[in-house]
Amino acid sequence: MKDVSGVLGAVRARSFGAWRGGRYLLGTLLAATVTLFAAPLLCVPTLAQPWAERQRQRAGALLGRPVEQRRRATRRNLLGLLTQVATGLPAGGLALICLGNLLLAPFIVAFWWAFDTAPWLPVISVPLTGWGTALWLGLVNVVLLAALCVIVLPPLARLHARCCLAVLAPSPAEQLVERVSELTRTRTDVLQAHSAELRRIERDLHDGTQARLVAIAMRLAVVGQRLPGDPDDPDDPNGAAALVRQAQAETEEAMTELRSVIRTIYPPVLADQGLAGALTTLATRAGVPTRIDVGPLGAVPAAVEAVAYFAVTEALANVARHSRATEASVLVTRDGELLRARITDDGAGGADAVRGSGLDGMRRRAAALDGTMGISSPPGGPTVITVELPCA
Repeated sequence: MKDVSGVLGAVRARSFGAWRGGRYLLGTLLAATVTLFAAPLLCVPTLAQPWAERQRQRAGALLGRPVEQRRRATRRNLLGLLTQVATGLPAGGLALICLGNLLLAPFIVAFWWAFDTAPWLPVISVPLTGWGTALWLGLVNVVLLAALCVIVLPPLARLHARCCLAVLAPSPAEQLVERVSELTRTRTDVLQAHSAELRRIERDLHDGTQARLVAIAMRLAVVGQRLPGDPDDPDDPNGAAALVRQAQAETEEAMTELRSVIRTIYPPVLADQGLAGALTTLATRAGVPTRIDVGPLGAVPAAVEAVAYFAVTEALANVARHSRATEASVLVTRDGELLRARITDDGAGGADAVRGSGLDGMRRRAAALDGTMGISSPPGGPTVITVELPCA
């Protein structure tokens, strides 16, 4: 019983494969015929692209391969039209002959008596003089034609589908462009998610953890006032009042550290005033007179804002510490999807990221967002630092 069921399963599988292959090839014959007669229209790029994609989807479905949408490739689409006619007509014609004759043989057997002359059969043909000859010879023809369909049509269909996918496949250059576009889209999604996460962390630390530390410090101060004894008494350093005072001091140190961490994650001034307002506030605290010029920026991801802010902060700190400059300027502009920050000073020059002046950290921050940083600082100045950050 297992052998019989296995044989039946194999027969069904091969029959289904022949049916799928034959259906694909008949569709290919129809597509090739339409392509031949409608070639002037299908040579138009806006029509050639969807037509070529339709053929790719059919080929991918037969082979069980996922086929992703391509960008427009006019030359490959035209080559695909030519290949469709050159290979689709003979392959589809062969499938039509095999399947047509397979359907024709039983019809001839059933109606052999209606013909004036003895009809012919597709594979083995002799005059049909009676029902016996018609039945056994018709059965032989059907078996032979079915075997021919099972043997020929599936591999022929797969061969044509592979040829179609190979001809219409994106070139290495097109694949690179698509990959870059995909990475750009995913980077945009990551930046947006990162921006939301930065704002959430800053808000949670500022409004949650920091507020709780402030409340603890206030309670410790109240407790210290109510406890007997002098917390500054050197003879009783382990007294309750001294321990409370120590705990209060450590809590305040923790708040100071937390504020520093919050500023390095996402400065609150960015959330409150945006990048333009934050840079203006930063200029008022710079060690040298600084002019801020911020153009229209549009929507900028929080991660990009933070990196730009930290870059300007570090650059102005270097100006104050090392450059001996009398003035500095910061120009922030938006060019398409690129945010550009340009920091200039009239100092002595000679800035070098290799010497650990904080410039290397700026470069790493920019590179983390696929950005760049350039330095022009000849001896005698001026020094110009340009940071470019993609916003998408």
